Amino acid sequence: MSLLRKIRETGRVAEDAPPRPAPAAPPAARRLAGSVQVRCVDAGSCNGCEIEIAAAFGPVYDAERYGARLVASPRHADVALVTGPVTRNMAEPLRRTVAAMPRPRLVMAVGDCALNCGEFAGGHGVEGAVTDVVPVDLRIEGCPPGPERIVAALRAVTGR
Repeated sequence: MSLLRKIRETGRVAEDAPPRPAPAAPPAARRLAGSVQVRCVDAGSCNGCEIEIAAAFGPVYDAERYGARLVASPRHADVALVTGPVTRNMAEPLRRTVAAMPRPRLVMAVGDCALNCGEFAGGHGVEGAVTDVVPVDLRIEGCPPGPERIVAALRAVTGR
């Protein structure tokens, strides 16, 4: 009983949400304000960015509390998080994924490899950066970008 009394006296203990991010969202994000469904696409990365995305949606950073939710189908997605340089085998599937997303839609290039091919630049199997294959609305720099940067970009889109 003493444990229950202590819990009742202490109340809920949680950190306050960090301040809203400063980066301006692209114009299409204004129509998505509120909550967004996110589809992740690995276009040929080393999986470093995927680990950070998983951390961003995990219990510590919890991107879902700001209105971002992962979905399995591009037909349900508002935002595509694309990681890695686009390989030759992933160029057409990436185009089809973005085309299957309903409008308004946003494409976020996550990590240096998605922005400029990073370590994979000039590789035989590399088609190019994400911007060479599909239009990119928001860029998240870093190798890999930390979960806090990913959450800040998603918060800029949701407006929370």
